[in-house]
Amino acid sequence: MNPYFVGLLVPIAVSLLLQKRRKVENKRGVPVDVGGEPGYAIRNHRFERPVETHWEGVNTLAELFEHACKEYLYMPLLGTRKLISREIESSPDGRSFEKLHLGEYEWKCYAEAFKSVCNFSSGLVNLGRQDNERVAIFAETQAEWQIALQACFRQNITVVTIYSSLGEEALCHSLNETEVTTVICGRKELKKLIDIGWQLDTVKRVIYINEEGISAEVSIAQNSTSWSVKSFEEVGKLGAEAPVDANMPLPSDVAVIMYTSGSTGLPKGVMMTHRNVLATLSAVMTIVPELGKKDIYMAYLPLAHILELAAETLMAAVGASIGYGSALTLTDTSSKIKKGTLGDASALRPTLMTAVPAILDRVRDGVRKKVDAKGGVAKKLFDIGYSRRLAAINGSWLGAWGVEKLLWDRLVFTKVRAILGGNIRFVLSGGAPLSGDTQRFINICLGAPIGQGYGLTETCAGGTFSEYDDTSVGRVGAPLPCSYIKLIDWAEGGYLTTDSPMPRGEIVIGGPNVTKGYFKNEAKTSEVYKDDERGLRWFYSGDIGRFHPDGCLEIIDRKKDIVKLQHGEYVSLGKVEAALAMSPYVENIMIHADPFHSYCVALVVAAQNELERWALQQGLAYTDFADLCQKQEAVVEVLESLTKAAKQARLEKFETPAKVKLIPDPWTPESGLVTAALKLKREVIRKTYEDDLAQLYA
Repeated sequence: MNPYFVGLLVPIAVSLLLQKRRKVENKRGVPVDVGGEPGYAIRNHRFERPVETHWEGVNTLAELFEHACKEYLYMPLLGTRKLISREIESSPDGRSFEKLHLGEYEWKCYAEAFKSVCNFSSGLVNLGRQDNERVAIFAETQAEWQIALQACFRQNITVVTIYSSLGEEALCHSLNETEVTTVICGRKELKKLIDIGWQLDTVKRVIYINEEGISAEVSIAQNSTSWSVKSFEEVGKLGAEAPVDANMPLPSDVAVIMYTSGSTGLPKGVMMTHRNVLATLSAVMTIVPELGKKDIYMAYLPLAHILELAAETLMAAVGASIGYGSALTLTDTSSKIKKGTLGDASALRPTLMTAVPAILDRVRDGVRKKVDAKGGVAKKLFDIGYSRRLAAINGSWLGAWGVEKLLWDRLVFTKVRAILGGNIRFVLSGGAPLSGDTQRFINICLGAPIGQGYGLTETCAGGTFSEYDDTSVGRVGAPLPCSYIKLIDWAEGGYLTTDSPMPRGEIVIGGPNVTKGYFKNEAKTSEVYKDDERGLRWFYSGDIGRFHPDGCLEIIDRKKDIVKLQHGEYVSLGKVEAALAMSPYVENIMIHADPFHSYCVALVVAAQNELERWALQQGLAYTDFADLCQKQEAVVEVLESLTKAAKQARLEKFETPAKVKLIPDPWTPESGLVTAALKLKREVIRKTYEDDLAQLYA
């Protein structure tokens, strides 16, 4: 054998053996003795007790922000793109689309941002706000959102966060239940407020964020309501002219009442104290290496979601820069970006970003579709490069390592990485478990690790988090240092902590990040929150998990998603949906199981490009996509694809849908069929497609 070749093999082999040994020896989570209901509990291997604050002398979010602004005075903090033009383009079928031409990012440094926060904080007081009155932020993610949030914290004002996509009933419920007196909103949200103004019991003041064309809504609000209507700038100016001393909160004070996106009925308001949120931030500081002023964060998820709120708060705490964008302007090919102009990621070139699985799935599908469309040599190169890197990630010494890895990066993956700016070093995925296929794909194509996290609004996003060097897939990591994770038996579902080879059960999270409960909903609070005899608070998640030997958690089921069929078989809807989503024809899917029948059915939002490509190959004539979804040939093709995916995932026959209905229109938060985090609203979908589901069982 060539000595040079041997020289290459030896260090690779040694490296792999050491890596394998580390995997065997590395305990990321270890058993811990805890109080409360009996179960199998794990803590982070580095911390015997839950952490509460990473910063000496900092015990609230208001103190954390002030501390950062004093330390990073002239570093850039908040970045916003200037709108150059807004144009309307028409498609061949007559539909109109808004396209934006956006400029470079313009920045506020930490000192400027702190001044804006202090001015807006004083302005809120000068407007006449009384003690114990709450402020709601009802707007898209943007710099003003963050300024308003921190301004409220400086006056110990509890902020009510509301998804901008929330429907009228849920919006009324959220504002009335919390007795909000002041609402901060954008143009689209102001229009919604005006429409339901007569139903709002306590709103006195509306502060609008200036946007192009908002003057019409402002005029209507001033003339048709009793509200005091001011612009964001006016409130800041009012505070600058008459400064008011800060009224700093205590750690036990409620910082945020965060309304869940309401996947099962009306949203519930989760009460988070400053101590709760700070515990999660402090824990993440110990997991992601070298967070600091060199980092640039891409902010585009809803700030009304705890994942985004926690991420941005942490970025501001470590001296990083936050550049604001949106899901519709994220890349150069996003639906609202004018052709030939830069998307947010290209303009910002971020190093860090968060994402929910649905968005990462779209990135994966988008890249694959582009590669397939190019075909030829480009597709062959991509496929070879991907398979070589996949082999390496899976631990094969025959995979692409070292120089070969660099070669494939340059030949193939650099172009893919340019989609998100080419500079990403870490992606945090939360909201739901990410499929192994997507995790590997993003890892290889972006060249950055994905930190899989598991947490809930009720735990301030804290729970588990995969460490930087953990390349395993399908898991959500070991407990964060702020949390203990306990599995308890759920005998009815067949999940026990004595199961072999891994303990299984309902996931219960305990620690200082566990919130106070649901606002004005003591019955629901007492159902899922418990304090143990040692004073630790626990939240019962309803999710089913299992612990791997190294102490990492895997989500395997959900109690509410399990349906018992006519002959006694249990169908886990979420598990089946995750498996069938691998079909190329699936944009979105909901499995429906009727307890009075022996089989399940599926509603499938069809992937238009894939289904139309198949129809073209088959020579199948149709008038439009809705017509294609009605064609029996298309239904049969999709059903066969689902059956194939089910077999690959080793699903039982009763778990595989026997019938399917193709849906041509996407499920979006605006349609009310999915949450802002893109989770299915099962009851709403069932009601919307009630007749179709009945027909599938006819």
